[in-house]
This record gives sequence, structure tokens and C-alpha cells, in this order.
Amino acid sequence: MADKIVLPVYSLKGEKTGEIELASDVFGVKDANAQPVHDAVVVALANARQATAKTKKRHEVSGGGKKPWRQKGTGRARAGSSRSPIWVGGGKVFGPDGNQNYTLSQNKKAHALALKTVLSEKVEKGLLVVDSLHVDKVSSKDFVANLKNLKATGKVLVVAPKEETNILLSARNLEGVKVVGLNNVSVYDLLNANYLLIAKAELESLEGGLR
Repeated sequence: MADKIVLPVYSLKGEKTGEIELASDVFGVKDANAQPVHDAVVVALANARQATAKTKKRHEVSGGGKKPWRQKGTGRARAGSSRSPIWVGGGKVFGPDGNQNYTLSQNKKAHALALKTVLSEKVEKGLLVVDSLHVDKVSSKDFVANLKNLKATGKVLVVAPKEETNILLSARNLEGVKVVGLNNVSVYDLLNANYLLIAKAELESLEGGLR
């Protein structure tokens, strides 16, 4: 682990306004810790599944009330309904019923270690700290200019305070930009982003929650 981690703090205009010192036990993790990071990604993707897939069972398919042909004498196999699972257009056997539960979990220590590992990688390249994420009005054009000032290219993950709804509204239609709250920062989103844009106060809160 590094003895001291100091990062510059910028304004949304791209001007340096100060520095922030980060805890080495949170942002200076050098071990790979591949397994907890992998597990965190699997959990995030599994929990994002909507599980809306559904097929109709035999009793849910319309029609089939009349017996297709008489029981005996036709030379064909017995059939009681055209909605039988063995018939084309019939009900499905053991299909998804819309109540699937794909939820997974990861213990807190392993999840914290995964976050520390990925955040430590972002410190090397991709962590942009600003003094404030407050904007006076909703403007996608202005927010794009702010990102350009900070030289944040590609996919950008923005951690915005709850009260800063203007940031969310300004960035919601921008390609490659995702805005999340401090409590919803995931390992998957961090890995998927080229840059993490976060205000100094939120970064300090995030650090405190991982110590």
C-alpha cells in the first residue's frame, strides 16, 4: 500500500482548486483480489435481472376444450385436448412462470474489498475529484462542456448528491454517462466506466464507509 495518496481537486471548469488526501487502506490496495471483484460483478448482474420471462402452461392456453377426435376407432393415439404440451401450440412444461428469483448476495467484507480494489485502480487513472457537483440549471450542453473541461472521455460514472437533481436531469440523455447516488456505487459500474466523477464531500463519505 502507498504511504500517502494525494489527488488534485478541480472545479467543473477544469481549474485546480486544491488537493485531497486519501486513505491508503482504501485507495491504495495493490493486491489483485480477483475473486471478490468477480463475485461482486456476478451479484450486480444477477440482481439487475428483471425475471419477466413467462410461458403459458397447459391450463393457461386458450382453446382445446373439445376432444380432437373420439377415443377409439380412428387408429390414432388418444388425445383429450389440442392444448396438450406435446401438440404444436400447446402449453409449455417447466417453462418460466414470471416468478423467478435470481437475487444473489455477497458478504459485506468481501464487497468492501472488491470496492477498495477497483477504487484503487481508478486512482491510478480515472478518478476525477471536483469541489462541487452543483449546477444552477438543467443543461445537457453545459454538462458536456464540464466533462470536456475535466477531460473526461468515454464512459463516465457520476456520483451525485441526492439534492443535486439538476445533474441527473442534465446527464440522463447523454451517451456513456451514468449518474448514481453514493449508496448505489457498484463494482460493475466502476469497472465499466473510464472515469469516476465525484465531489470531494462524497468521496470522503465513500472512504469513511469503507474503513
